Amino acid sequence: MLSLPPLSLYVHIPWCVQKCPYCDFNSHALRQGLPETEYVAALLRDLEADLPLVQGRALASIFIGGGTPSLFSPASVAQLLAGIRQRIPFAPDIEITLEANPGTVEAGRFPGYVAAGVNRISIGVQSFAPEQLQRLGRIHGPDEAIAAAHQAAQAGLRSFNLDLMHGLPQQDVAAALADLRQAIALAPPHLSWYQLTIEPNTAFGSKPPVLPEDELLWEIQEQGHALLLAAGYRQYEISAYAKPGFECRHNLNYWRFGDYLGIGCGAHGKISLPEQDVICRTVKVKHPKGYLEPGRAALDQRWEVSHDERPFEYFMNRFRLFEPVPKAEFAARTALAADSVTTRLADGLRLALLNETPSHWQVTELGHRYLNRLLAGLMDD
Repeated sequence: MLSLPPLSLYVHIPWCVQKCPYCDFNSHALRQGLPETEYVAALLRDLEADLPLVQGRALASIFIGGGTPSLFSPASVAQLLAGIRQRIPFAPDIEITLEANPGTVEAGRFPGYVAAGVNRISIGVQSFAPEQLQRLGRIHGPDEAIAAAHQAAQAGLRSFNLDLMHGLPQQDVAAALADLRQAIALAPPHLSWYQLTIEPNTAFGSKPPVLPEDELLWEIQEQGHALLLAAGYRQYEISAYAKPGFECRHNLNYWRFGDYLGIGCGAHGKISLPEQDVICRTVKVKHPKGYLEPGRAALDQRWEVSHDERPFEYFMNRFRLFEPVPKAEFAARTALAADSVTTRLADGLRLALLNETPSHWQVTELGHRYLNRLLAGLMDD
């Protein structure tokens, strides 16, 4: 039988100053004034409609993403968080993350966000090289990124994260490691370090830049990983490193196939309904104009994850983590017996992409390197 996993909340704020050429998120360049008051009201109406899905749980984490949420004032964020708390109880140790750009205005708001209830900030640095920031369409410079990290360290937060990319156009190993060394020098408790990928329906997708060859990318990955380990970081997810105890709780719940409500333009949610033996996914109205339309329901799509789809959906998330995968958790989160996936996992075990004990599965180092191959085996079945 399905059990109720921890519950998180994702809040999507869709506006940016300008759209980055690599970004395939649901974000919209700001054309006029921000409708902060109207949007916060719409978010709370959206949440109100989802309250039956809470099923008595407190929120373990909130993640306010975008877009650029730090375009919203601390007063609007305070109003939003207060409204959420009036509707759903917060766990005593709740993690509340807000994504921010390193621009001077946004960084200057950090103390205000802390006063509003935010205790973790994720700063979208991407690179410290001026020419790369320009290629990536970023509107900040290296000095602003460094200043934002210093302000985050002094703002009274529980933790902060720096988002950093590698495998950038024309980037060599030395340049990638220079970016990483600068990030490490700023001592963030958490570092998201991930490779630039070209997505369809983006400016880079239409006109792809020249990216480093695979051999060079692997060298960057290996040397960067060693650098992070030497600095005291631990890789706990494919693209995430943290000092011990500073892993992102919101993302851990996501990768462990926990539940999360999604409110805001295009936000996705995943909810377990044990009494009905149902796992459902939700998507909200994507475009701000439609989302803000008076009287229109925020829910755009809702569907059930079939029993046959549950193993792939579970493992697609769970295998990104470097920790062992408890078979008891698989059974609780999918309502399927662990031995029901023996055939699906056989290929991964045979190729040494996966190890198995009576109580756990564990993706091997080779399995993390060839994760897509491991997941493809699950799909083939």
